[in-house]
Amino acid sequence: MCGTDGTSGANGTGTRNGANGGANFRSNPYQPVGDFLSNVGSFKIIESTLREGEQFANAYFDTETKIKIAKALDAFGVDYIELTSPAASEQSRRDCEAICKLGLKAKILTHVRCDMRDAKLAVETGVDGLDVVIGTSSFLREHSHGKDMAYIEKTAIEVIEYIKSKGLEVRFSSEDSFRSDLVDLLSLYRAVDKVGVNRVGIADTVGCASPRQVYDLVRTLRGVVSCDIETHFHNDTGCSIANAYCALEAGATHIDTSVLGIGERNGITPLGGLLARMVVTSPEYVKSKYKLHMLKEIEDMVAEAVEVNTPFNNPITGFCAFTHKAGIHAKAILNNPSTYEILNPADFGLTRYVHFASRLTGWNAVKTRVGQLGLTMTDDQVKEVTAKIKTLADVRPIAIDDADSIIRSFHLTLHEQPGKAAPVKVQNGEPVEVANGL
Repeated sequence: MCGTDGTSGANGTGTRNGANGGANFRSNPYQPVGDFLSNVGSFKIIESTLREGEQFANAYFDTETKIKIAKALDAFGVDYIELTSPAASEQSRRDCEAICKLGLKAKILTHVRCDMRDAKLAVETGVDGLDVVIGTSSFLREHSHGKDMAYIEKTAIEVIEYIKSKGLEVRFSSEDSFRSDLVDLLSLYRAVDKVGVNRVGIADTVGCASPRQVYDLVRTLRGVVSCDIETHFHNDTGCSIANAYCALEAGATHIDTSVLGIGERNGITPLGGLLARMVVTSPEYVKSKYKLHMLKEIEDMVAEAVEVNTPFNNPITGFCAFTHKAGIHAKAILNNPSTYEILNPADFGLTRYVHFASRLTGWNAVKTRVGQLGLTMTDDQVKEVTAKIKTLADVRPIAIDDADSIIRSFHLTLHEQPGKAAPVKVQNGEPVEVANGL
């Protein structure tokens, strides 16, 4: 398990070594090729756990939970918090009003259909801005709302002008952007840009886009509109983080995220996953803007609320994210963590673990554990006890207590007979102490 005290976790050896090569290089070797349109060092996050995340299959957020999540996201440092449309239900409207009254630093948005009735209801809740959306692909125009592009453009302009007349921020987004006709899409964006929309949005609603497609569309759109560009990527094909990164490289300014990526179907770009990518590329910007040590707390909060476990391979906070097992890896990590870590766990209030209770362990990892147990052995003795740990690990899976038992027993015999270590045998898959070497 991840921890913050530098002590050992399950089957692991914790270290307090905060060194991390990526963070210590005088210049960042992971900086992308310079591009005057790129926003990898100046992006903003629109956090949608309380909108997109509420569409997750397991999600049910009562008012108290929504307020708790909103406050945590605000303290973390997100720029915007997006809420479910007040038109969704009466309780959604009341929750929206309650969060607007919290006085958070983050701007509060709500996500509404491109419909004047939805817009008027949302304006009355006290939000800072509205995210207006309508489907533009042939699939959605035919099988969802049944409107043509002329109707969409006319209605979009009317709704945008109304929201602007109320002094609120407004974003207009197409839905299913990557399956929409490019000419229709660019024409629509150009029209809403002319009436002064704050942002236009691109949505990969079904998760079909690849990073190269994203780069090409955002780069093309950047040449058509002068306003900001927001992007929303679903993760059906596993590309949401890569797509978000490519969008920023191409000139997008805002990225939609949710905690743990929860949302409709497989969800969207995860907040933690995005920041794992961005802290490598733009460490100064990310570390100065976001309270990264809060990430695990927020993910645990949301995971509990929607009754899921954090995936073992979740970026940063997964059980195995900073666990090292192979002997070659362990030796290098103990010497310099940058050898096998691109992220520094200390940046997130976490620690790394060197897994020493396995057949793959190396003597350097065991030597570190010997020191943590307050014992003293020579390198040759550590190598000998390492072999005994491997012997047991070849018979069955072993836990940290098993390995510690072998180490302590071995150390005890060293003191009983100086200069000679009695054997620690394995019998029926268990370590057996042999007194006096007999």
